[in-house]
Amino acid sequence: MAGRWLNLHWALSVLCVLLMAETVSGTRGSSTGAHISPRFPASGVNQTPVIDCRKVCGLNVSDRCDFIRTNPDCHSDGGYLDYLEGIFCHFPPSLLPLAVTLYVSWLLYLFLILGVTAAKFFCPNLSAISTTLKLSHNVAGVTFLAFGNGAPDIFSALVAFSDPHTAGLALGALFGAGVLVTTVVAGGITILHPFMAASRPFFRDIIFYMVAVFLTFLMLFRGRVTLAWALGYLGLYVFYVVTVILCTWIYRRQRRGSLFCPMPVTPGDEYRPLFFYQETTAQILVRALNPLDYMKWRRKSAYWKALKVFKLPVEFLLLLTVPVVDPDKDDRNWKRPLNCLHLVISPLVVVLTLQSGTYGVYEIGGLVPVWVVVVIAGTALASVTFFATSDSQPPRLHWLFAFLGFLTSALWINAAATEVVNILRSLGVVFRLSNTVLGLTLLAWGNSIGDAFSDFTLARQGYPRMAFSACFGGIIFNILVGVGLGCLLQISRSHTEVKLEPDGLLVWVLAGALGLSLVFSLVSVPLQCFQLSRVYGFCLLLFYLNFLVVALLTEFGVIHLKSM
Repeated sequence: MAGRWLNLHWALSVLCVLLMAETVSGTRGSSTGAHISPRFPASGVNQTPVIDCRKVCGLNVSDRCDFIRTNPDCHSDGGYLDYLEGIFCHFPPSLLPLAVTLYVSWLLYLFLILGVTAAKFFCPNLSAISTTLKLSHNVAGVTFLAFGNGAPDIFSALVAFSDPHTAGLALGALFGAGVLVTTVVAGGITILHPFMAASRPFFRDIIFYMVAVFLTFLMLFRGRVTLAWALGYLGLYVFYVVTVILCTWIYRRQRRGSLFCPMPVTPGDEYRPLFFYQETTAQILVRALNPLDYMKWRRKSAYWKALKVFKLPVEFLLLLTVPVVDPDKDDRNWKRPLNCLHLVISPLVVVLTLQSGTYGVYEIGGLVPVWVVVVIAGTALASVTFFATSDSQPPRLHWLFAFLGFLTSALWINAAATEVVNILRSLGVVFRLSNTVLGLTLLAWGNSIGDAFSDFTLARQGYPRMAFSACFGGIIFNILVGVGLGCLLQISRSHTEVKLEPDGLLVWVLAGALGLSLVFSLVSVPLQCFQLSRVYGFCLLLFYLNFLVVALLTEFGVIHLKSM
């Protein structure tokens, strides 16, 4: 979930594909009602139009590498690897199947990285933060989890709203992600772990969500966003968060207890060794960095062992870089040598994953890179912590490591998911997939991978209510903050209102599908007496499949408005 923090390369990947979709819609003419215009680089309209990157497969083999390197439509500023250049410049044409096989294998391993990071690092730290702050599952879902889930969509909106021609496309991307999360992800949660939904939080979230969708409908109809409108979006989200906190406080006071179900408490004796002995600092460090439980290894199946072998490098790297706080343990998972290393390594990971490391190598005053300053500061803090604490007792501020682990694991998820999106886009170019299919399927799924892994993991671990709240709270965050902040920044730069040019009928189909999905949940959940079953989950999945068919038919012009 939170996987996904301040990383603009998410936005650039999304925007690149959305711009490609504009060309495809233009070739279909009036069938979709899309605006037809040639695409030029931002530096001027007198330059050569940008060519669709998928045309590379129709060129001579000798010309493909130059086309990939010179065509702006093939460039991806996000991520650490240029997958298109790797296919067309570093692999000979005869080895194209090998390149695709390697890319698919790396894609599957990235999925494994996402799953391990969400299950063993992100979600435990989120639970620790919720326990430390004494937050209910609903409050945690609409704040921390929503912020972590929504970061990629927020920054894609910030970039898209910088150009009036792509502002409508940003809305389409937000609507598409909203339909996916509120149907596929929410339905998957109920299929994995049927549960009793809290009635008042459900009504509160879905009503706010419907208000946000209605406001966006009005904004699309008006075709412009003023300063007051943008501030109204941000104010509505602040009001939503305050309402969540206030409702939780009132309900707690009425019940004189906690709103959320208590975390499962594991007896502390389970973590106490049978024989007490004093471990050295080196022994503590080695044991803390060991991702393999030998007792579990002996009783597990061969399939589990094979999967564990693939996980070991990932788990070791994450143990080294991401601190985890466990309130259920007596020592709260305090490992002095490893936690001191985290004070150096975790901030370094943060600066090297923001903007794919661009911020980390930036030189302050043209002399010292940012990563060097981070290492020096982290080393000083780690030294003070090491000599001021003991191995046996966690320090008073140990809970702060949960926030550091939350941030670091979220950025690991963000970095891995960014590579997933870039690989998917590269495979779309190789196989000449339609931009519509790429945007509505592969790209949408890629953007929601982190959400799905985090929410499904929470559901399997016994917190379906928190995950379900994040589905609604996260998309409320995306729409209100994404549109509001994106338009506000553009208005502050241009000192004028933001003009919207929705890309034909498809945006209205997306918005209508999102509204219908909310109405379906608003009606069906009370009819089930708020006991969400697997049938409800499968109905949501069926709704998404129908939406996908209608959206594809609309994009291809089969469904269109009659010309007047």
